[in-house]
Amino acid sequence: MRKYCANHSIEIRNVIYEDHSAKSFNRPAWKNLLQKLKKKKNSVNLELFTKWDRFSRNAGDAYQMINVLRGLGVEPQAIEQPLDLSIPENKMMLAFYLAAPEVENDRRALNVFYGMRRAKKEGRYMGLAPVGYENKTEENGRKFIAPKEPGESILRWCFEEIAKGKFNTEQVWKSASAKGLKCSKNAFWQVVRNPLYCGKIFIPQFKDEESRFVKGMHQPIISESLYYEVPEVLDGRGRKYRPKIKTLDEFPMRGFLVCPEYGKLLTGSKSKGWTRYYAYYHCVSSCRHWVNAETVNNTVKEDLSKFLPRIDNKDFYQEVITKNYLEQVHEATTEKNEILLQINCYEDLLSHTRELLVTRQIDASDYRDMKSEYSMKIAALESQLTRLSHDVDDMQNLIEKGVAKIIALKDVLNHKSLTEIRADIGSIYPQKIVFDGSEVRTARRNEFIQYINLINKRLRKNKNGTKVDISTLSRQVGMTGFEPAASSSRTKRATGLRYIPKWTTNLLGPEFFSK
Repeated sequence: MRKYCANHSIEIRNVIYEDHSAKSFNRPAWKNLLQKLKKKKNSVNLELFTKWDRFSRNAGDAYQMINVLRGLGVEPQAIEQPLDLSIPENKMMLAFYLAAPEVENDRRALNVFYGMRRAKKEGRYMGLAPVGYENKTEENGRKFIAPKEPGESILRWCFEEIAKGKFNTEQVWKSASAKGLKCSKNAFWQVVRNPLYCGKIFIPQFKDEESRFVKGMHQPIISESLYYEVPEVLDGRGRKYRPKIKTLDEFPMRGFLVCPEYGKLLTGSKSKGWTRYYAYYHCVSSCRHWVNAETVNNTVKEDLSKFLPRIDNKDFYQEVITKNYLEQVHEATTEKNEILLQINCYEDLLSHTRELLVTRQIDASDYRDMKSEYSMKIAALESQLTRLSHDVDDMQNLIEKGVAKIIALKDVLNHKSLTEIRADIGSIYPQKIVFDGSEVRTARRNEFIQYINLINKRLRKNKNGTKVDISTLSRQVGMTGFEPAASSSRTKRATGLRYIPKWTTNLLGPEFFSK
């Protein structure tokens, strides 16, 4: 270009370097040039470039910009494809020079699009690795993504915490950031809804192809069942958030107490007296509800002391709770069979719809609509089926831990403050607590502990040497010690759980077993 200017006696005013695509004129160097031309109108009369595809690869934008430059007294010209635009016939050549690179650009973009779509159908993730993954290359040159620590472990923890429904997404994100997760809040919202982390890749709809999920070739970070639990919590169906609160010794019930009039959470503060500070729980609204914190704490301790059962023999309680669990597993099995039956029905409908399409009894658009509807219902039922799965083999160990936890809570409550067991208060009171001035009220308490209290009440009513009435307890599923051994074998075959009793007839007497 410098040689061209020297040969044609053209004075060079400025040389501009630019590395942006010529698909549009939204280019930094071009914008600066245009501003200078507008400020110093008629100071420049010629703009040179090598070819017209360096000027623009969009014919419509190019014609518009040529008119703008002419209005500023500037004539654009390509030194390798010179055109005298004052001659009308040369405009046909200009159209060819501008349209050819645009067609080439569109063809290249279309090839890239089809190539990326084909790779997605194969289960390959395209682009920069998402949070928790890193880009890697195999020996044959094929690129893939693989989980990367510590992001992998932190993200798995995030999904598990959101699925529990105890804290909202922002609180989980803040905790994850403190653990070392490098992710913005907006990006985190997209991460927790991205099916990529359970091993699936989304294929968007294109022309006659429907949108769908395919199994990815990368290693998933979470299970598919855990992924389906998270949207339910985020959409509100499984939401049971509890604010994350910094606890002071004087206010262990912050976050659990609500105002009896407005239903808002009570906060805590101290008031200075003559000799010391006095702690109060109070509402933040204009209702002026104040209550002494020490009174509330003592009342809650008394309520917990009454509510937490006194377990004299934990083996007996483990036995009865296991029996009740076996009954629930039996009911869950029935529900699973019903869901499987519904899935089979929808699959039959889908197969029948496909036959109608083949015989041309319905249009392709109607088939796509029905297929999309049936597929969504099948996916929802499969998700529900996954959530009904029970880890039966480890249930005996979980029941033992639960009973041992209650014994430990009872001991802590008798010798320490509520702050020591604050982490377990939410499990005992699943819903908020109201203090009416004399006692603690709540809509629901923990069913596990209520069941143990039911056992205690049944046992306390009987005097020494009398029979124990357990007619209120379930008898649908038997086990060794309650029914003959034949029932126990049938229970094991039906549920996969075999509980070996640890207590004997010496504990309750022969009358219990005769019952």
